[in-house]
Amino acid sequence: MVFLFIYHASALVRLILARAARLRFSTYKLILFLLFLFSAFRFEVGCDWTGYLAQYEVQRGAGWEAALLHREPLWWLVIELTHRAGLLYPWLNVISSAVFFFGVHILARRQPDPLGFLILLFPVLIINMPMSGIRQGAAVGLICIALTAFIDRRLIRFIFWVTIASGFHSSAAVFLLLAPLVWGSLTKGRVALSVLLAAPIAFLLLTSGDADVAFSRYVDAGRDASGAVYRTGLLLLSGIFFLVVLRTKWRERFPLDHKLASLGALMMISTFPMVGLSTVIADRIGYYFVPIQAMIFSRVPYIHGGSLGRLLTAAPYIGLAVFFVTWTATSRVFDQCYLPYRTWLFGIPEGTAYLF
Repeated sequence: MVFLFIYHASALVRLILARAARLRFSTYKLILFLLFLFSAFRFEVGCDWTGYLAQYEVQRGAGWEAALLHREPLWWLVIELTHRAGLLYPWLNVISSAVFFFGVHILARRQPDPLGFLILLFPVLIINMPMSGIRQGAAVGLICIALTAFIDRRLIRFIFWVTIASGFHSSAAVFLLLAPLVWGSLTKGRVALSVLLAAPIAFLLLTSGDADVAFSRYVDAGRDASGAVYRTGLLLLSGIFFLVVLRTKWRERFPLDHKLASLGALMMISTFPMVGLSTVIADRIGYYFVPIQAMIFSRVPYIHGGSLGRLLTAAPYIGLAVFFVTWTATSRVFDQCYLPYRTWLFGIPEGTAYLF
């Protein structure tokens, strides 16, 4: 299967280039571009393919005003721009993938191992976001940019990118809760003060129309996200791993983003209990934390050396491989949504010209 081949082949390349940093970065740029093509030019692949096709048709001829009246106006403006430019539906996937991978690149280039970071994103984030939930995929890419602003302690820039991301998918607004923590160190007193400052933001989010829609759709309606317990379970284990094994040495080795990694670990842990409320809400929030998870795991070899370091470095790749193989082998949803993989990069698939 092409999906398993991509992950295992990329991981093998990362292993071979373990001691060749320059060549590894050049390989990262090549794989980043290939993954963009793989995601952007897929055809009738992804669980939300027909859903976004319906949105594309709803916006046809509706105009700018109608786009601005939607809950995620920036996303609908993109659809309107696609129509105005004379681009047909599959180009919407190209645009959203471009936003996602651009944001990922902005965060990846801050990592000592961009290739490892990118590979660790593939089995969960890349498959489920730019290859399916493209609206949230674009929001995740923009949040990656916001995270770099958080690291740099640029409050206005952080709020700006979170706001832009929220215009694509309203769930991204949850990151506004981190705004009070952009400045200063992560002390108990500052966390307590930030909780008080964040309370009005949390209240606005919970009492907004978006929150009402989310609860009516995903809680009251009893909808379920297949595999959410496993994906959030991976986040739970990742957060515990950081706090128990990496946190102290991370502070010494990577002091600039120690605060982000620590907060990310706590947020990953807090996502798992949300499954009891709604698997869909927990799953959607959890996707935003996967880049932080990948950031943590890709830096293990720079924190721990020796045989223990090699074991800890390999563990995330092996764990994700087991997860990925199990998911692809047992999930009917995966079979229905992603197989067979087809692309229109080299021409329109036979019998599907109606979309063009």
